[in-house]
Amino acid sequence: MKRKHSLVLVPLLGVSMALTACGGDDSGDGGSGSDGSGGEAQGKIGVILPDTESSVRWESADRPALEAAFEEAGVDYDIQNAEGDANKMTQIADSMIGNGVTVLAIVNLDSESGAAIQEKAASQGVATIDYDRLTLGGSAEYYVSFDNTKVGELQGQGLADCLGDKEANIVYLNGSPTDNNATLFAEGAHSVLDEMSNYTVVGEQAVPDWDNEQAATIFQQLYTAADGKVDGVLAANDGLGGAAINILEGAGQAGKVPVTGQDATVEGLQNVLAGTQCMTVYKSATQEAGALADVAIALANGEEAEVTGSTVDSSDDSEVPSILLTPQSITKDNVGDVIDDGGQKAEDVCAGKFAKLCQKAGIS
Repeated sequence: MKRKHSLVLVPLLGVSMALTACGGDDSGDGGSGSDGSGGEAQGKIGVILPDTESSVRWESADRPALEAAFEEAGVDYDIQNAEGDANKMTQIADSMIGNGVTVLAIVNLDSESGAAIQEKAASQGVATIDYDRLTLGGSAEYYVSFDNTKVGELQGQGLADCLGDKEANIVYLNGSPTDNNATLFAEGAHSVLDEMSNYTVVGEQAVPDWDNEQAATIFQQLYTAADGKVDGVLAANDGLGGAAINILEGAGQAGKVPVTGQDATVEGLQNVLAGTQCMTVYKSATQEAGALADVAIALANGEEAEVTGSTVDSSDDSEVPSILLTPQSITKDNVGDVIDDGGQKAEDVCAGKFAKLCQKAGIS
């Protein structure tokens, strides 16, 4: 069952170029929007980011990448952050709809509140897009993200590469239970690691709201319950990985116990260079933002967007037309790829004590 409408699937070539509208001189200001005409895209695009706590990526990577993509296209836009508050996200959405957005993209904080926002938008004739996270039971016309099952597979394989063939006890530190992506990350990791009989899962727990402080408490409890006999940590992102590393440092095990991550944050890349984190997963914010801009601009112009396939909404088995991008595994050997791609700046990653590690890794 298709959600909304059927689309002809075509290859996604040059993600950020496929549907770029010709730009005018008017653009949004990234917070309050603008009053410009928006070039060829006659509508106004609203984007609601989820928070500043689950990952630094939303403000440090996604916002500037989205602003650049919309401004290049000359489209009127408004980008705001819900600061982890579902009620605030609803209020922002109501305000954006009242202020005339014709396309609304959200990174939901939970599927229930996200679906309610999308239902309200639809009743006002506003098209919606799920950005990064799929809203289960929602009504978004499109879903723009990375292949999140693949993210988990990369994490699982990365941990296996770091552990090798030895017998090993693994702890899973999963993402928020209200985030469908976290479910996919865990499923992808399990699909790899569960096939390896030399690994034993000695603890697994989801971290509410991706909260790093809670992650530290949860990991400490799991570590204690396993009597400290933990050989590897499948952490769903760099923040959770960093929380686990802090606990391992206190036990004198940092660098001895491989830990995974995701988002290729500055801290995550520094931990990879230092050897306390064995890998992270890079998802280009520029690429994802470009894909979202393409879809949003197409909808604003009353057009259909090019997609790479569809994603099944597990709540009702409907299929959501999707643009799913390919993530990249990052280890000490290719940290430079993130910097070369513009994902992070060398001066940030290589600051202070990390300068020599960057030099050794060929990063300048």
